Amino acid sequence: MSQAGPILFVSDAERPAFVAALDEARLFPVVDTDWASATRAVEEVQPAAVLALMHDGHEPYIAPLARKIAAQLPYLPFVTLDAAGTLPHNALPFCSRGGNPDRLIARLRAALRVRTLHATVLRRLPEVKVALPQGDPARDATVLLIGRGAAYPALSVALGERVGVVGALSIEVAAKHLNTRDLDGIVLAEGFTARVTDAFLTVLAEDTRFRSLPVVVTAHQLTQRYDLPNLELIAGEPARIAANALPLIRQHALEAQLSRTLRSIDAGGWLDPRSGLLTVEAFARDFAKAVEQTLARGGGLSVARFAFDPNNPRAQLDAARILSRLMRQMDFGTAQKDGSVIVVFAETDFRTAHMIARRLSAVMRHTSNGKHEMRSDPVVSVDSLSPSDTARSLLARLSADASRAAS
Repeated sequence: MSQAGPILFVSDAERPAFVAALDEARLFPVVDTDWASATRAVEEVQPAAVLALMHDGHEPYIAPLARKIAAQLPYLPFVTLDAAGTLPHNALPFCSRGGNPDRLIARLRAALRVRTLHATVLRRLPEVKVALPQGDPARDATVLLIGRGAAYPALSVALGERVGVVGALSIEVAAKHLNTRDLDGIVLAEGFTARVTDAFLTVLAEDTRFRSLPVVVTAHQLTQRYDLPNLELIAGEPARIAANALPLIRQHALEAQLSRTLRSIDAGGWLDPRSGLLTVEAFARDFAKAVEQTLARGGGLSVARFAFDPNNPRAQLDAARILSRLMRQMDFGTAQKDGSVIVVFAETDFRTAHMIARRLSAVMRHTSNGKHEMRSDPVVSVDSLSPSDTARSLLARLSADASRAAS
């Protein structure tokens, strides 16, 4: 795989053999620079990726280098080799122990795909009126934390202060979350044998849906290789694990954000890039048309409203992402400004819609965010179209039902 621009290798020491292997993999050219010149080299070389070997003496230079890299467009991957301390927010960790160049090449390929995706979105943004989501992509990220040891509660808090956390005390529960949620990373903590860990990582590597996910293992040394480009071993205190896992999680969240933006562009701007559901305007248009057609042709049409605390917008976003993943192709929904999410079930009677809404609500109850925003239980109301309804009257009745349920 080649790319537009070289790889910039930052080190005050001789280039290691596994870095030289990048040339053989046709990820080239590799341009060398020292730490003192690295920030200027980013400007002059215009690299496609930056690879930095961490050793004594880099400390005064890494923060300005990280800031320079973060300011580049499109996304510029910054991979740090063998970092001992806490990394800058955009520095992807990579442990080079064992000197396996294949792992490094896989890590770079995965990061370069995100860069290519970002370049594609930037090129196509002028086509339609779509706003690229602003701010830190990690604020919208969701991580699956799997574990049952003494460190689990502290890890849950440390991760939850930075991202949304879905907890699982067993591999079986984790598998259910993997099938129902859009996740931006997995942290596999202590409490499982090496054999169980190996089996879980093997399953992830064999499923193309999860292969690019960041996977952080905190309690085992791995004895074999897995086809997981963003697999990393990070041990230590929970705060350090969370801080050093965050750059990998952030990169995946950015990739997911860019993918939703591209889908929005393809849909003419009618999809919300943050939630993956319709924009409010597109929903109003499609809902009015669906009501009109159902009244004219007959059949069923039901609507569910999932209401959340408006002071906890993260809960609404998480619910919207779950709905965009799980609802049927014939259904559609939107995230409302009042903190609720509305979904329309086409050709569905009240009883079936109520059953579907209950199942979706059960999935939504498992995300927590740090110490303060714990589980988000939505207030759910369901209603069906009657012959005397309009789109406005059905939504008004649904909101009234939700208000009564909340009180």
